[in-house]
Amino acid sequence: MTNQNQDAIAQIKQSISKQNLSYALSLTRNALEKTDEDEQINELLYMKSVIYRLSQSPKKALETLDQLLERRPDYGRAYQEKGYCYKQLGESKLSANSFYQATRFNQALLSAWRQLLDVYKKTNNQEALRLASHHVEYLQSLPAPVLGAYDLMYEGQLHKAEKLCRQFLQKNRHEPEAMMLLAEIGSQLKVYHDSEFLLESCVTLYPDNEKAANAYQALLNKLGKFAKSVAFAKQRLSRNSDNIGAKLALANGYVGIGESEKAISLFNEMLKNNNSLHGVWLSLGHALKAKGELKEAVSAYRQAAALQKDFGDAYWSLANTKTYKFEESDIALMREVESSPTTRLDDRIHLCFALGKALEDAKSFEESFFYYRQGNLLKKKTLSFDITRLEKAMDAQKKVFPEIRKKESVKGYPAKDPIFIVGLPRAGSTLLEQILASHSQIDGTMELHDILGIASSLSSHKEAYPYNLATLDDDYAYRLGKLYIEQTRVYRQDAPFFIDKMPNNFIHIGLIKKILPNAKIIDARRNPMDCCFSGFKQLFGDGQEFSYSLTDIGRYYKAYEKLMAHWNTVLPGEILTVQHEDVLDDLEGQVRRLLDFCGLEFEEACLTFHKTKRVIKTPSSEQVRQPIYRTGMGQWIPFESNLSELKDVLNVSSTC
Repeated sequence: MTNQNQDAIAQIKQSISKQNLSYALSLTRNALEKTDEDEQINELLYMKSVIYRLSQSPKKALETLDQLLERRPDYGRAYQEKGYCYKQLGESKLSANSFYQATRFNQALLSAWRQLLDVYKKTNNQEALRLASHHVEYLQSLPAPVLGAYDLMYEGQLHKAEKLCRQFLQKNRHEPEAMMLLAEIGSQLKVYHDSEFLLESCVTLYPDNEKAANAYQALLNKLGKFAKSVAFAKQRLSRNSDNIGAKLALANGYVGIGESEKAISLFNEMLKNNNSLHGVWLSLGHALKAKGELKEAVSAYRQAAALQKDFGDAYWSLANTKTYKFEESDIALMREVESSPTTRLDDRIHLCFALGKALEDAKSFEESFFYYRQGNLLKKKTLSFDITRLEKAMDAQKKVFPEIRKKESVKGYPAKDPIFIVGLPRAGSTLLEQILASHSQIDGTMELHDILGIASSLSSHKEAYPYNLATLDDDYAYRLGKLYIEQTRVYRQDAPFFIDKMPNNFIHIGLIKKILPNAKIIDARRNPMDCCFSGFKQLFGDGQEFSYSLTDIGRYYKAYEKLMAHWNTVLPGEILTVQHEDVLDDLEGQVRRLLDFCGLEFEEACLTFHKTKRVIKTPSSEQVRQPIYRTGMGQWIPFESNLSELKDVLNVSSTC
């Protein structure tokens, strides 16, 4: 934001504080005409709504707030302002709901929580009153700078929040709330290495702080450090065997390291004590699905939905089995819940994607695309994603590795164990993994985060990643390669080779070959329209921010193609490209080609891959438990009239 813009906003705020509202409104309108910066437009619209409300024009304020929420549907302060507007209009129910929504998006809004306290006292809602009172007490106990930083973080102003939090910690070292907050900000900024260090320090300094322990546990699971998560959860349970948070983290950690039976047993134990825990039913469903017990998984998901009818994740989890078919009554219920003003944004997003899949199965393609588009639009508005920045990051990799590598000059860790499968999500990588994991010499694992973690740790050095790879000394490269092998050991069985199927690793092939020169790399390709549209229909658990816009996903695919062409130039013969359609046309020929590239003998089990029993956590888990089929080809064609943006980016001509 320019200094001129900052001055204009400061002047508007000053005018509001002096109750010079007509002048403030004039300044706001003028500033809105002169700016095209999203962050500033949002702030100006918010101030405009405040001016209207203070001018006793709540209906105009609500119209402005609707414009703002159309742009930023997760803007907590906008919902708080709606609460005050409805209160001014005497709409007590709408006011209460708006204050409630405000606290869901921004838990630091003390004013909204206090308004809810009054509501719960009047309605004699004792349970809600207890929870709200507890949260008000917690917020009031926070140091003012920490509360302010929380507010900034929830409103998406991460760098301002980080600055304020660091300033506080300079004077108050090891204050736990500030440490946890800075770790959360770091996680949102994807500086995971720093976040992990902060939380690990926090739980060491404050071993009885449950909030810190839960945050640390959640981050370990998010980063795929499941072995470390399991060990920490067991440590917590050794101090308190009834700790529900630790039990849940332990069960999720077990799923992560492939010990599904232990996870399922623990989930069932928790549900035996309290079968109304809808979140635990959902987690149980995930564990059962990963193990291949689809019927039982569906039952668990349906139980989660029955316990809380607006639980969007339960409906999306049913849709995300890819084989479940919704009844018309299910679709009607999902439509009703999705359109309700009381449904949380996150639940709406999940429901939109579930409805898209349900209506696609019913061949109602126009309505299906309406919900896919709505779900993607809502999700994208909650993200701070810029495809241009990602394209620049890929270009940076080319600059760091501009020449053909001399193999004998590479001194990384010489292990031949890892087989990396890279590419775009939904490109057929799970099928390739299942084929290879059916070989007696290869362990299948999952989408491991370890390379991304190593890249993140290198980003904290003085010289930014990937530019510091050019000066990475042999000893450090060796140690990083060895670290990767040691960290991933927990996901393996006893086979001499193992698969790392994190698709985003294609960006880091230079790093991989620097630290693991003997690693095998397989590039999973699929028809661009099939691949991109399949990604657009998918609500990912985390990451893959490029997938929530047809233009973004098309540009990402083009950037991926260019970077892979570069890697193939500088690393000739060291990357095997496998086209998904070729696997469908000639399974045995492509299986032999894959195994030959890996230096392994052909085994018949790779052709009957669907019979292989193993934990699979990706969306394609049920699809690869079936023989080869072609129904995934051309799924974009019924939606073609809505895909002009994508076709233009990919330079695809019309099928008509």
